[in-house]
Amino acid sequence: MAEYTHEWLCRQIVDNAGDAVIFGDAEGKVRLWNAGAESIFGFRAEEVVGKSMDLIIPENLRERHWEGYDQTMQTGRTQYSRSLLAVPALRKDGARISIEFTIVLIRDAEGKLLGPAAILRDVTARWNQDKELRKRLAALEAEVAKLARAAKATS
Repeated sequence: MAEYTHEWLCRQIVDNAGDAVIFGDAEGKVRLWNAGAESIFGFRAEEVVGKSMDLIIPENLRERHWEGYDQTMQTGRTQYSRSLLAVPALRKDGARISIEFTIVLIRDAEGKLLGPAAILRDVTARWNQDKELRKRLAALEAEVAKLARAAKATS
């Protein structure tokens, strides 16, 4: 078996993953945008690197996002290193999608927090299926309640 450097292997994994891998610096500017991010969001890396993550954050969620981002940068902690965060996001064409992701906090050799990296996946299809199932369940529950009321009224 050929020998591979750790750095080369990591680069291959990140560059070719189907999931998005995005790194934002301390100011919230995108510094890493892999092929998975290109596929999910529709932006090429050269369109995004060096720019604010606002490109993919729906306007109504930006304030909340930046509050959490700033808190993470100040405290050096996030609850999303092990727990999935599910939120809406924007594609280049303006379409809203549903994503789930975890965060990895990246530190330099001295331990200074450089920024968060997100590993995320587009779960829009599953979210839409779940939404349809919830809608059907609510309709069935309403029908059962209606039938129960009718049965009670006739007894």
